[in-house]
Amino acid sequence: MEKIIVTGATGRMGRETVKAILKESDMKLVGIVDTNLVGEDIGEVVGVGRIGLAVVSDLKALIEAVEPTIMVDFTNPNVVNENIEIALSHRVATVVGTSGFSQEDLCRIQKRCQEYDVNTLIVPNFAIGAVLMMKFAKIAARYMPQVEIIERHHDQKLDAPSGTAIKTAELIASSRLELEEGNKGEFEKVKGARGGKYQGIPIHSIRLPGYVAHQEVLFGGVGQTLTIRHDSLNRESFMPGVIMAIHKVKEINGLVYGLDNVIEE
Repeated sequence: MEKIIVTGATGRMGRETVKAILKESDMKLVGIVDTNLVGEDIGEVVGVGRIGLAVVSDLKALIEAVEPTIMVDFTNPNVVNENIEIALSHRVATVVGTSGFSQEDLCRIQKRCQEYDVNTLIVPNFAIGAVLMMKFAKIAARYMPQVEIIERHHDQKLDAPSGTAIKTAELIASSRLELEEGNKGEFEKVKGARGGKYQGIPIHSIRLPGYVAHQEVLFGGVGQTLTIRHDSLNRESFMPGVIMAIHKVKEINGLVYGLDNVIEE
């Protein structure tokens, strides 16, 4: 049975993750880390009743006390790298839903995974439908290479563009020849009106209250367009992917980025 700790457990995704893990017969929740609601019973925090696990703020001390096998992280870009470093140095496999990683961050995490012989699975989007959207976009880009991405998230999201949008752009870029989008003579009357470009692909980020996580990948061709869209209507939609990632993290080798790399085709 896997012994799991959750960091960022009192946030929106953290709370859903706690409830999902408690339902799994082959997983045991052994620790909770957050800087909010320290001392509170996490069962009461998430609405399932008292379970005898209090929120603590010291990740290192918790790991040394309960010896977990897996850490699930839903914190924020400001602390996630430190959390991963602490977990890996204690040979705890990590499943990470926090986004905002640079290429340098990923290279460092990969080296740490090799150094400590432990795995990390970083997942920009746990929704199975979103993973399928990315896979479909990669296929479509072979035949319709002109594409733009629009992603919409709640207004509390810190990073832009989203990890899902970046991952989608990476998959599209790997599937088509290098292409410069738009008219070479175009200009922006308002800076940023055409979005930001990642690997030559325009990405537009929208942040408004009411949204959860939504993305459209728009392809244009001669006399036709194709739109591939995914909408997460609530955070429960991510939980099957979270549980899948927990099951898969022990089977991978080193660092794997994206649930698409562990989904069976």
